[in-house]
Amino acid sequence: MRTILVSGASGIVGYGVLKSLRNQNLNLIGTSIYSESPANCFSDKFLLAPKTSDATYLDWLLSTIQHYRVDMIIPCIEDDMYLWNREREKLNKVTFPLLNSNPLIQLCRDKWLFYNHLIKYAPDYAIESSLDNNFMLLVKKFGLPFLLKPRQGFASKGIIYVNNLSTFSTYQHKIGTELMVQPIVGDNDHEYTISAFFDKNSNLCCYNQLRRKLAKTGFTEFAETVSLNGIELILNRLSAIFKPVGPTNFQFRYASGKLKLLEINPRISSSTSIRSAFGYNESLMSIKYFIDGIVPSLLPSRKGKAFRFTEDFIIYSDI
Repeated sequence: MRTILVSGASGIVGYGVLKSLRNQNLNLIGTSIYSESPANCFSDKFLLAPKTSDATYLDWLLSTIQHYRVDMIIPCIEDDMYLWNREREKLNKVTFPLLNSNPLIQLCRDKWLFYNHLIKYAPDYAIESSLDNNFMLLVKKFGLPFLLKPRQGFASKGIIYVNNLSTFSTYQHKIGTELMVQPIVGDNDHEYTISAFFDKNSNLCCYNQLRRKLAKTGFTEFAETVSLNGIELILNRLSAIFKPVGPTNFQFRYASGKLKLLEINPRISSSTSIRSAFGYNESLMSIKYFIDGIVPSLLPSRKGKAFRFTEDFIIYSDI
């Protein structure tokens, strides 16, 4: 039986991965910095982890991997992904870390660098961006409202909608170093999240398409299966540019009849449990491909809609 360690198991990505891997003849270890969480309800073994920034974290992780003979570790929070990527050589000696290619992870860490790479090699998919901090010039270029986006971040966190000079002035000093400027493209009804799986040579194996709406937290709260015209050609073109490996998430919006790339997440995304319910289990694909050598293929998946809601999970202490 394979042993799989999932970090950030208290978060939506972490327990989404664990849910996707339940009943697959796997020994699942969930880790989290939070002792009071539902993570142990989805895993066979729950471990309290130190913070990723803690000086003891890497030694703890290596010791845990060796103690439990972990076959694969799956990062489900950004900080883990970046640290594991930095320590990839050490981790490779004791387990298989599910990480995308190092260049793509580094590029996606800074949205401004990512934009410049995209505008150079695939400008038709790029959303015009700027580091200009002149309000009137930005209004002339993008109109109102426009967005201030963190150069580093995920799940749409930290995005600021600028409707007036007062809001802009509050954050003006951060433009360039921490924030970048973008227009609002398309609308909330035409946003798409595409998860694709690539082999070790960045060849596209399979993909899943969802139209989605975001909650205020930045994660998907509604999704429905779709079939976008030409998406396979687009994914193949982007893979030739960015060289992804393994599960990779692409986020698009329709604007003026064209798909525009919002960002690439070089990891399993927060919609993974929804995709799994429709028959696209990227976590299981990763185990079968990277450990067992079974290349995933594009299989028919179920069609439908998905809604997320808050659910109570009760653990009784009087039993």
